[in-house]
Amino acid sequence: MALPELKQTTTEARLASVTLPEGGCLEPARRAALSRVQGMGLPDRRDEYWKYTRPDTLISVDVTKAAVFETDETPAFSEFDRLQIVFVDGVFDAEASDDLSLEGVSIERLADVQGKDIHWVKDLYGVLEARGQTPVERPLAAFNTAFATDGVVIHVTGTPSKPINLTYRHANDSSDAILHHVIKVDSGAEATILENGPAAARFNKVMEIDIADKGTLHLLRAQGRDHERRAATHLFAHLGEESAFKSFTLTVNGVLTRNEAVVEFTGDNAMAHVAGACVGDGDFHHDDTVFITHDAVNCESRQVFKKVLRNGATGVFQGKILVKEGAQKTDGYQISQSLLLDDDSQFLAKPELEIYADDVACSHGSTSGAIDEDGLFYLRSRGVPIGEATDLMTLAFLAEAVEEIDDSEIAASINDRLYGWLARRR
Repeated sequence: MALPELKQTTTEARLASVTLPEGGCLEPARRAALSRVQGMGLPDRRDEYWKYTRPDTLISVDVTKAAVFETDETPAFSEFDRLQIVFVDGVFDAEASDDLSLEGVSIERLADVQGKDIHWVKDLYGVLEARGQTPVERPLAAFNTAFATDGVVIHVTGTPSKPINLTYRHANDSSDAILHHVIKVDSGAEATILENGPAAARFNKVMEIDIADKGTLHLLRAQGRDHERRAATHLFAHLGEESAFKSFTLTVNGVLTRNEAVVEFTGDNAMAHVAGACVGDGDFHHDDTVFITHDAVNCESRQVFKKVLRNGATGVFQGKILVKEGAQKTDGYQISQSLLLDDDSQFLAKPELEIYADDVACSHGSTSGAIDEDGLFYLRSRGVPIGEATDLMTLAFLAEAVEEIDDSEIAASINDRLYGWLARRR
C-alpha cells in the first residue's frame, strides 16, 4: 500500500539527510529497519497513536534549537556510587566516563562492536524493535535501529556491585542525537541501570532489553533540566520465565517528550512494572505510550503514571494491555491520573484492554482533576503556607508512582528533586 503523498515526501526528505552505516554484523538489521521505515513512513498526526502529539519537530530535517540550560543543581543520581558512562550530544565521552570494567557484567560501545563480523549483539540488535512494530507501528524506533551508531551493549552475567549510570549531556543547541542500547540479562542475573540528563536538542533513543529466565532488571530514568529539548525514547523488553522488570521515569522539563514502552511476556510467572511521574509547566508536552503483551501464564504487569500539569501544560497517556489466548492467570493493572493545577492545562488519555483469555484479573482507570481542597484546607488550618501546602499535596498525589521504585534511597532522592522543582516554581 502506497504512503500518502505528504508522508512519503517527509520520509524521503528525512532519509536523504542521513547515511546508513555499512559493514559489520549489524548491517542486515540496519537494512531491514530502513525497509520498515520506508514501508511505514515517519509518523504524522493522522496516525492513530500520534493524534495527541505533533511529531513534526521529531522528524524534520532541521533541528529546532534548544538552549543549553545552565544550573547549579547536581545531576540526578550523582550522590550514589555507580559506574558512569557519559554521552555528550549523543557521542561517547571516554574522559568523562568511568572505566567500563565491572564484575558481573560486560559493557561495550555499540560503535566498537558494530563493525565486527561476530558478536552476540547481532542476535538482538533490532530484533525486539522489529517485534514491537506489531500491531502498532513505531517508525521512529525503526529509524533509530537503521541509523544509530553509538550506544552501549551490556551483557549482565551476574549481580554487579553497583548500578550502571548512563548520563546524557547537552552541549550544542542544535545537536541531533541517536543512541541505541542493547541489554542482555542472563538467567539468575540482576542489575540496575540509571539514566539521566537532557541528551541533546533532539534525542532519539532505543533500548532493547532481553531478560532470560529468572533474570531481573531495574531501570530508573530522570529526564529534565534543559526545557527546550525534544525527545522520543523507546523501550522494548522481552521477559522469560520467572523474570522481573521494573522501570520508573521522572520527567520535570522538556517542551516535547514522548516515552514509548513495549513489554512482552513469553515466559510464565514473570513480572513487569512500568511507572512514571512528570511535572510540567507552560509549553510542556509529555506523552507516555505503553503496550504490554501477555503471552504466558500467571504473569503480572502494572502501569502507574501520574502527571502534574499547570500553566497550559499537556499530558498524554496511551496504555494498552493485550492478553493473548492461553495467557491464563494474567494480572494486569493500569492507572493513569493527572493533577491539573489550573484551567489551562489538559490531560489526554486512551486506556485500553484487549483480552482473549477467560481467567484473568485486568483493570484500568484514568482520572483527571484539581487538587483536593479538603486536604489543602487541613494543611492551611495548621499553619502551612498555601504554596508549601500545594506542594505537599502534589507529592502525595505522585507517591503511588514513586513507590514503584524498590530502592528506598533512590526513591527519596526522586522525591527531593520533585519537591525542589515545585518549590522553585511557587
